[in-house]
Amino acid sequence: MLIRYKKAFEKIAMGLLSFMPAEKDLKKLQQTMKEYETEDQLQLFLWKEEDIIGLLGVLFHNDTNSLEILHISVNPSHRYQGIGKKMVKALKEMYAEKEITANENTAAFIEKCEFC
Repeated sequence: MLIRYKKAFEKIAMGLLSFMPAEKDLKKLQQTMKEYETEDQLQLFLWKEEDIIGLLGVLFHNDTNSLEILHISVNPSHRYQGIGKKMVKALKEMYAEKEITANENTAAFIEKCEFC
């Protein structure tokens, strides 16, 4: 299930975000988390099954009625089970009226999702 990020999940979200190659540096990771917490057009979503095992970071482009997936991460012990695709599909269903795009960090994965 895709849920919206809350401050109570900060450590879990930072852990998942740290699996992204561009977010390895602690200062960069802290800056990214602060941006998600303070910028209105940015939103983090977490994937929860029994535990929180995945994360999507999204930028809403209100002027173009689209959203861009900036970050996508799955706990390494849960990878290759279709969790990433489930997260993208749930986001697509949640925002059916919006076009979903990717950035350079997420494009290769998003292209693999046949429903995008």
